[in-house]
Amino acid sequence: MEDSQHRPVLLAEVLEYLNCRPGRVYVDGTVGSGGHARAILEQSSPTGRLIGLDWDEQAIGRAQENLAVFGKRVELHNRDFKDLKTVLEGLSLVGVEGILLDLGVSTEQLEDRERGLSFRWDAPLDMRMSQDTKITARDLLRKLPLPAMSGIFREYGEERWANRIARAIVRRRQSKPLRTTGELVEVIEESVPARRGRIHPATRVFQALRIAVNDELNNLKVFLGQAAGLLLPGGRLCIISFHSLEDRIVKEHFRQWAQASEGESPRFRILTRKPLVPAHEEVVRNPKARSAKLRAVEKVSEGPTKGGGDGRSDL
Repeated sequence: MEDSQHRPVLLAEVLEYLNCRPGRVYVDGTVGSGGHARAILEQSSPTGRLIGLDWDEQAIGRAQENLAVFGKRVELHNRDFKDLKTVLEGLSLVGVEGILLDLGVSTEQLEDRERGLSFRWDAPLDMRMSQDTKITARDLLRKLPLPAMSGIFREYGEERWANRIARAIVRRRQSKPLRTTGELVEVIEESVPARRGRIHPATRVFQALRIAVNDELNNLKVFLGQAAGLLLPGGRLCIISFHSLEDRIVKEHFRQWAQASEGESPRFRILTRKPLVPAHEEVVRNPKARSAKLRAVEKVSEGPTKGGGDGRSDL
């Protein structure tokens, strides 16, 4: 997660675990405005290369402007990180030395009122990260059966009032479909007990809808299914997650990678036995970083792995 007013989250930790050096190729699979990418390019100067992906076309535009000073050392692609294997194949690369994913939502995305990602103002119920995505939040709220809608709120948002909120939405759409974020917030606030604490009652539902619209958890699983094979020996993967569902998926994949097959040594080494979280000073500077968790893993040897090749970069 990047913020135009703050440093990228967990920046020092990312640089430490990626172990950036000249002459190596790195991937920022969620390049955003280029905050992490800039630091990676600076640390791998003068010959390190960076391949940046982002399925948000506007983010790619910002990154192109912010990283232009690095010239041919950086190459940007308007693609989702789950397409990384295809992107590398198109560049004749069989592997890279480091990959970073920052799964947070940027300030620019949250404040883009046309996306409808925030409940702070009235906006269209869209929530798509990429305009290539066909289904919007409005579509889901208009079409989903009650059990499916309740399940999304409960599973993706960990919302305790999932059934009550879903029932209220179904009742509302029988007379008038929900069209804006303000209308959705109104239904949520009428469905749950009076607000207590700092968390807005719409927070978890908005998170759940965003995850569902963009198929975020499945995209992460697709990426992890191929990422092990896209790292060269000695290569490292760092992933910053912002809620427990993402972190659980990352933790389980890393654990499986680090298990040794019978008669063989482990091919991966977990670098973060427990996830790293931002220091107090960083959270004070950037409160949006408070839920960030960083996990890192290193590929120590090559071997048969689903979803990737073997060998060195074809530079």
